Amino acid sequence: MIGMLGIKKAFILAGGKGERLMPLTLEKAKPILPVLGKPILEWNIELCRRFGVKEIVLALGYKAEQIQDYFGDGSKMGLKIHYNIEKEFLGTAGALKFAEDFFKDEKKFIMMNGDEVKDVNFKAVNETHMEKNAFGTIALTRVNDASDFGGIELDAKKILAFREKDPLLKKPGVINSGAYILSNRILEHIPSGRSVSIEKETFPKIASMGKLFGCEFSGQWYPTDTFERYEKAQKEWKGF
Repeated sequence: MIGMLGIKKAFILAGGKGERLMPLTLEKAKPILPVLGKPILEWNIELCRRFGVKEIVLALGYKAEQIQDYFGDGSKMGLKIHYNIEKEFLGTAGALKFAEDFFKDEKKFIMMNGDEVKDVNFKAVNETHMEKNAFGTIALTRVNDASDFGGIELDAKKILAFREKDPLLKKPGVINSGAYILSNRILEHIPSGRSVSIEKETFPKIASMGKLFGCEFSGQWYPTDTFERYEKAQKEWKGF
């Protein structure tokens, strides 16, 4: 364990179909595809555990039973795993709203995508989150070509706005790494009963309130959402 943050719970999105990785994902859920001998999702769970998280909620959909069979109750990884299974796609924020009962009494919690392998320094992210009294703090990573991911406008650490994927951004920049520390206050700003995107709806709303911040980290970050990126992750990810 490398740092206690006072954060007990985490929420990991692991319900996507992985359509851009078919046919690999025809038979296997994307989050349990291997990188360096472990499922992608296992690396993310382990990252949470390294920072003192004791309970994780996995948002599942496609081939949920494979993920449940692999991880069970989480005891083999030294924590407790809960499963929130969506019958219909709720989006990244809608899935969190669906799991609201797990997090409404937590002053802060971790949320992240389950389809990157990453070595986020949550200690630094937490320091920014506490210092700024943020509703949300995004772990930012620097890439050589921000046009593939969408850019972020910053004033010091305050996030002002997001820019969609744009060829004009074809230059180095910081992007959303898919890992956050969130206050339970963010739940009030996610509507119920429909699909909601945290990236396109919730975060811009919180940013407009001056309550969204970013913290750049220098660790490894490898997305796995295309064949090219998945192969790069397999070759270059060094583990923790």
